[in-house]
Amino acid sequence: MPDIFGVIADANRRDILQVLLQRHERGDEASVSEIVTELEISQPTVSKHLKVLRDAELVTVREEGQHRYYSLDPEPLEMIEDFVIPFLSVGFETEVTVEYRDEHGNMLPDPDATGDDEVLPEEAAAAAGRIGRAAAIAEHRVKELVARFRLRG
Repeated sequence: MPDIFGVIADANRRDILQVLLQRHERGDEASVSEIVTELEISQPTVSKHLKVLRDAELVTVREEGQHRYYSLDPEPLEMIEDFVIPFLSVGFETEVTVEYRDEHGNMLPDPDATGDDEVLPEEAAAAAGRIGRAAAIAEHRVKELVARFRLRG
């Protein structure tokens, strides 16, 4: 398999991947002629770059008669994500402010300030732990998306 960083280093291949990503998000694929039209580059150039992307297993092809339809395979890009994210998150800090509110949105006192050892019953504490883990996963995903957005900008 070719070096994936070298494959995506080319601007035309990145543009093709963007087109295929948009189609992928809609559950669709793109023909060579559709890519040519959208990017306004020649058919031989698009075909050459699609071959490189196919060899890197970043795209799949479906043949129908003389037509070829390409789809994005995002799985190999996870390797890049795994490599890049630690660099992008260095120095990226988040500050979390915790407020306790009732079902009507009214501010409640901080339970830690009451001095009670047990703030939540065991079942609620377990649920809170699951919610905390889900929030941590969501925070990580947001950081990834912010990092991707910065790369595009």
